Amino acid sequence: MPYVNVQITKGATRDQKKALVESITAALVEHLGKQPEHTHIVIQEIEEDDWGYAGMLTSDWKRRQAASDS
Repeated sequence: MPYVNVQITKGATRDQKKALVESITAALVEHLGKQPEHTHIVIQEIEEDDWGYAGMLTSDWKRRQAASDS
């Protein structure tokens, strides 16, 4: 029974999450022969202030990137 835990920063729409679940399930069926009815996928949305990247909080990193793009 496959269990997939997807962690993303907050902001995905319901439709985006639905498409993600469908795509992950299809990949498990195609590549590993798993049965969709036995596949569990959990999407955890994490606040950007609770996620670190490149030595800083994701929210700070994104602000820095936005400033450098300007």
